[in-house]
Amino acid sequence: MSPERAEAARPVLANMKALITGVANEHSIAYGCAKAFRELGADLAITYATEKTKPHVEPLASELEAQLFLPLDVGNAAQLEAVFEEIRQRWGRLDILLHSIAWAPKDDLQGGLLQCSGEGFARAMDISCHSFVRMAALAAPLMDQGGTLLTMSYYGANKVVPNYSVMGPVKAALEACARYLAYELGPKGIRVHAVSPGPLKTRAASGLKDFDLLLNEAAARAARRAG
Repeated sequence: MSPERAEAARPVLANMKALITGVANEHSIAYGCAKAFRELGADLAITYATEKTKPHVEPLASELEAQLFLPLDVGNAAQLEAVFEEIRQRWGRLDILLHSIAWAPKDDLQGGLLQCSGEGFARAMDISCHSFVRMAALAAPLMDQGGTLLTMSYYGANKVVPNYSVMGPVKAALEACARYLAYELGPKGIRVHAVSPGPLKTRAASGLKDFDLLLNEAAARAARRAG
């Protein structure tokens, strides 16, 4: 095989290093992304949020041959810094960061925006939005040859979706952060994307009031009439 054909045959993400955050179980968007990245040749670092979620995530990390499997509570600054320090020591660089983390207190999420407490709003914004900014700041020094930052948004950031409540404003802020990060990091060769995959049956989505109705409506409007 000629060198040209051999190069063309290489997986698209061969030897690239990807950090995946937000895997909770096999239904997580983050897991689907991690699986796709691995199939395309990327080496993976996968995190888990708590000791309670670890048993559900560890078999998936093993299945995907993750080279790093690390705890990450994004509200814990020391733990967040430790993840990126481990990546620096093990790999020396990072090519892809996937931020797929969203959370709000249940009462604030299900009570409507008018009933959302200031504390709940701030907590949702910190975990679901500003954590992406914190990760970007830690990832950028490891992307001195360029890289890609990805975060997960939703249609409810741009249009009102019944029962999406506080997460609508939070996701709108997340999309704005992605644009400003792209502006700041673009000159360094780092791309920033907010991806909106539509409603999916994930652990996080189960906290939304009447989520099944939202899912059925989206399926009815889809070209294939299926979720």
